[in-house]
Amino acid sequence: MRAVGIVAEYNPFHNGHRYHVEETRRLYGDAPIVAAMSGNFMQRGEPALFDKWTRAEMAVRGGVDLVLELPVAFAVRSAQFFAAGAVRFLYSLGVVDWLSFGAEHPELGALKLLAAAVDDETVRAVMRSRLDAGETYAAALGKSLAAASGLPPAMVASPNNILAVEYLRAIEKFAPYMVPCPVARQGAHYHEKVVAGAIASATAIRGALLGGRTLEAFGAMPPSARELAERCMAEGRGPVSWGGLTVVLLAALRRAAVAELAELPDVTEGLEYKMKAAGAAGGLEGSLAVLKSKRYSLTRLQRVLVHALLMTDRRTVAGWDECGPLYARVLAFSGRGRELLRAMAKTAAVPVVTKTTHFLHSRDLDGRELTPLQAMLALDALATDVYSLGMPNPEWRRGGRDFRQSPLYVACRPVGS
Repeated sequence: MRAVGIVAEYNPFHNGHRYHVEETRRLYGDAPIVAAMSGNFMQRGEPALFDKWTRAEMAVRGGVDLVLELPVAFAVRSAQFFAAGAVRFLYSLGVVDWLSFGAEHPELGALKLLAAAVDDETVRAVMRSRLDAGETYAAALGKSLAAASGLPPAMVASPNNILAVEYLRAIEKFAPYMVPCPVARQGAHYHEKVVAGAIASATAIRGALLGGRTLEAFGAMPPSARELAERCMAEGRGPVSWGGLTVVLLAALRRAAVAELAELPDVTEGLEYKMKAAGAAGGLEGSLAVLKSKRYSLTRLQRVLVHALLMTDRRTVAGWDECGPLYARVLAFSGRGRELLRAMAKTAAVPVVTKTTHFLHSRDLDGRELTPLQAMLALDALATDVYSLGMPNPEWRRGGRDFRQSPLYVACRPVGS
């Protein structure tokens, strides 16, 4: 069985995502679709609006056959490491022949040209000079590639195109037999903050939900995703935001020693001292004001704060970058997804995790030395435990859900209208 892979966050699943799934289905017909989805924290360094199981069910009801969790060690990273982790993850399943991804400018030839230019030493030198001048990685990359390729800066710098370039680089390095399939993004711009139609940006939809404008947000989501979001909100399981985790974050920053903060991923050039000072602020905005500078984008700072919540060690993460994801954890699946799981039992190069306790038990976390796989899985479990503290209903803040929650089998037909 040969499948199409998608890398996603589905935060939340909306009509633009449904279009991408439907277009992928149109292009590849009967091939099942498997999504490598971020868990409870996003690549931009934000908690997911709704938990990973809810979002995985949204995806399956929206047409995806199988949703697997991209470990947090790769999900909350810059575009380069996020894309590399996701491509290696999908390739390790042994069934994914194609990678379907959205791009503002989906011309594959131009994207490949940009991907090749990233590793050109002249481009790298220009990038380093821009970084030394205080530009963010995304800005330095975009401007350097635009100058080298002659392509429009808007094409190079758009967020999904940057990810597309990194997917192509990762395919070239880690998955040479995987075929890239860019699909044109539809509707609103990635950063658009207003829901102005049936297809809106995830940024606008999240803003509407967090601002209490639920009808506005729901107009840009499929009915099935809307139903699950309503249920989640009624039960007090969401929406989750940094606002609900601010006290936990401040406690983590105040408790940590400067030396510990210095060992977090992406912490360089004395940022640990600013982080310690940021912990003395009275809220998230105050903390970010202390941390803000030309060199560090808001996205990068938010990722650093997630790592502070989880106390992720940079050396451990660097080791995982060498080996790639070590397991495939199942979140949700359809009937076709069940068939795909059977096929993966024979082809996957990594264990398929349907029950956490088969690989890691809560008692293993009590000072025992963990294998690399167990340590990666333990970080995912910790991410869920910390994330749950941001849920509005205290009943849902209990720890250990990763050890109790089974994958969701969605037996009904996908709802897309």
